[in-house]
Amino acid sequence: MIERRHSVYVVLLNIKGREAYYVGLTGRTPEERFKQHKAGYKASKWVKKYGDRLVPELYEHLNPMFYEDAVDMECQLSAELKQRGWEVYGGH
Repeated sequence: MIERRHSVYVVLLNIKGREAYYVGLTGRTPEERFKQHKAGYKASKWVKKYGDRLVPELYEHLNPMFYEDAVDMECQLSAELKQRGWEVYGGH
């Protein structure tokens, strides 16, 4: 049986005093994945160096989902944040 076990997540980045965001996708919990980034495991350079905290109010209502849906949602969420005028990394 295929489970809804994937999540999208958003990390607040503090890049030399300016806010930006990183959008990602994981099969783990967003909290676990954030810790991995900060520890350098399969890390985005942006999150490892500039990651401040998760921003659950931007993604919690979307999770969990099937992998294919999460892939689409990662792109969609990234695009939505960019439309707000925010600087966004990730969100392949």
